Amino acid sequence: MSILIQFLVGLVFGLGLILAGMADPAKVLAFLDLGAIPRGTWDPSLIFVMAGGIGVTLVGYRLVLGRGRPLLAERFALPAANRPDRRLVTGAALFGIGWGLAGFCPGPALVATLTGGLPALVFIVAMLAGMALARRLAASPATPPTAPAHRS
Repeated sequence: MSILIQFLVGLVFGLGLILAGMADPAKVLAFLDLGAIPRGTWDPSLIFVMAGGIGVTLVGYRLVLGRGRPLLAERFALPAANRPDRRLVTGAALFGIGWGLAGFCPGPALVATLTGGLPALVFIVAMLAGMALARRLAASPATPPTAPAHRS
């Protein structure tokens, strides 16, 4: 039953992304191009999508976290860190750069693989490669500095 609920939630989310225009990289790039404001070609419509998402999230988190436990899991999986760290800031910067260059972020890119063809697929492959690299870097132990050779 859990997998069916997850599928339905993902389906509704994907349809929302399509209806909002988030799966269209041209629309996203028109929103992100703040330099287009003086020319009158900036598309502010995604502000309403983001504001709606933030509003639903604020209410949803309050309702869900007010419960003793989640409906479909034994416990909540919340991050242990309560402050931004270097990894979070670096990841956010890379996310923003990728979004600005490609016009995709992960959810809309997955949706756009059905409608957006090759650019979405290239983005997904690059995203998966970046995730694998990040996982590998996080798992590798820090290399200790090498001590200078001692000559006798």
